[in-house]
Amino acid sequence: MNAPFKTEALPEWRLDDLYAGRDDPRIETDIAEAKRANDALVELQGRFVAARADADALGQLLDGGIRLYEAATNGLWAVGAYASLAASTARNDPAWSKFEADLRARSAQIAAESLFFTLEINQLEDAEIEAAMAAHAPAARWRPWIRRVRLSRPHELTPDLERMVIDRGPAVANWSRLSDETLARLTAKVGKDRLTLPETLNRLSDPDAKRRKQAAKGLAKALEARTPSLALALNTLAFEKQVEDRWRKYPDPAASRHLANEVDADAVQALEAAVVESYASVSHRYYRLKAQVMGVDVLNQWDRNAPLDTEAPRTYRWEEAKAMVLESFADLAPKFADTAQTFFTHPWIDARPRPGKQSGAYSHPVTSDRHPYVFMNFMGERRDVLTLAHELGHAVHQTLAAPLGTLLADTPLTLAETASIFGEGLVFERLLDNASKSERRGLLAGKIEDGINTVVRQIAFHRFETRFHAARLEGEVSAEEIGSLWLEVMGESLGPAIKLNRGYEHYWAYVSHFVHAPFYVYAYAFGDLLVRGLMEKRREDPQGFAPLYEDLLAAGGTRTYVEALAPFGLNPREKAFWAAGMKQLERLVDEFEALV
Repeated sequence: MNAPFKTEALPEWRLDDLYAGRDDPRIETDIAEAKRANDALVELQGRFVAARADADALGQLLDGGIRLYEAATNGLWAVGAYASLAASTARNDPAWSKFEADLRARSAQIAAESLFFTLEINQLEDAEIEAAMAAHAPAARWRPWIRRVRLSRPHELTPDLERMVIDRGPAVANWSRLSDETLARLTAKVGKDRLTLPETLNRLSDPDAKRRKQAAKGLAKALEARTPSLALALNTLAFEKQVEDRWRKYPDPAASRHLANEVDADAVQALEAAVVESYASVSHRYYRLKAQVMGVDVLNQWDRNAPLDTEAPRTYRWEEAKAMVLESFADLAPKFADTAQTFFTHPWIDARPRPGKQSGAYSHPVTSDRHPYVFMNFMGERRDVLTLAHELGHAVHQTLAAPLGTLLADTPLTLAETASIFGEGLVFERLLDNASKSERRGLLAGKIEDGINTVVRQIAFHRFETRFHAARLEGEVSAEEIGSLWLEVMGESLGPAIKLNRGYEHYWAYVSHFVHAPFYVYAYAFGDLLVRGLMEKRREDPQGFAPLYEDLLAAGGTRTYVEALAPFGLNPREKAFWAAGMKQLERLVDEFEALV
């Protein structure tokens, strides 16, 4: 492996508290229970509209119906989560891929039977729903979920068309599966080694310039060989989205994501504008300074994340990373550390890189009556410590929100990234506080690069997606054209001090968000700059901040992002809010420049 230590001792999760294997009888039992709840809900079809004039009866129906809907969701999501978790560590095993795909198809067929439910809720008028919640108090608990359901009201199709979308969903998802499996099987020839995608990406930050160059060229060659398939998958999914967006009358390709996030398009545009306006003062200036430190006029793209010193950077063993994360969380509040500790006490983290395991990192919430699982590929570098903090931030957030139940705990992406990025920030502060003067410059460089990767790069990704989907409206976009769009957008964001070497035009192909969640990426920038605002509030009043922050996380998806941030006196609808976050990043560049 490409880690600086033996990875065999790193933790692997055990999923047997979900299910013991593909043939575990509990899988069929839980699917059957979910179907029973779903069938009971189907028996209520037509009764919601019929009761619209009887507020108390409608309130009871809404409360009972949503409880059945959540019970069915819990059962189907549990088996679906198990299939996804197990398959993510075995992308080289066709049996797991088949199991995941078959379960997805079965779940979709069951869920399709209750499709009428949200459609019927949306036939009701706002006043009728409010009267029902006033007449039957337990129904009022579901107000945030009903609000989110009704956001899609203007974009709903007929019941038959909605059913068709669900029925064909598993087949459409196979394009994502093709992309995942293609990347999971990818190996790159890097010097004398043959590395997986995570290992190759990790080597791009190797202190040895020759090894970085070998990794970059090896990755470019491996991706180039696969771009025909990956471009076809991306084009097909974009066309599928295009057709559905047209039928649903979304004004632009990003609109459905904004709706899911409960975010105003104007807020995202303000975020994008603030970041783009800061390209010159943040990313362009930083890379110019980094080139100066490294004694060159222009950095090759494979030097973008290179350590400043040629000596091997400090590495961290798993126990060190664990201690650092827990201590940092405890500084915020003991409850955060105690919650994170349970993931180490139990086998709920999979950190060991191995063949067949997909790249990336995530915390899967499963359902509110289960517990999250954390997935990552730990290589012992500083960024891996921060990734561990990031994913455990998600896990703590998901755990704190779990008492709300699965439907209400589900958090829009823009708020879902808050705890994770905050967790990273806490750990970085600890790293910086413990650094010697000689280490400080390297840590600042790392922090700035993390900020650029999380904010500038993700907004560049967003702009790439915007241009790609616009081009796709005119017809299929060739791999060469996709590569040109990629170079254009990334060049704008990185600036003249970064040379985009031959082969970099293929690097779009490993960004799985473009396939799995179109327009997801701006949520990272949204979350990062939002957290910068929250961390300023913590500095102003550490004692008063912790309970407000815990309350924000425990609220799950019951509040919009504007409501969630109001107690802190923050207004993310204003461009000035985002510009202030970029100013903080610019000040880090100022501090770095003073050390150059």
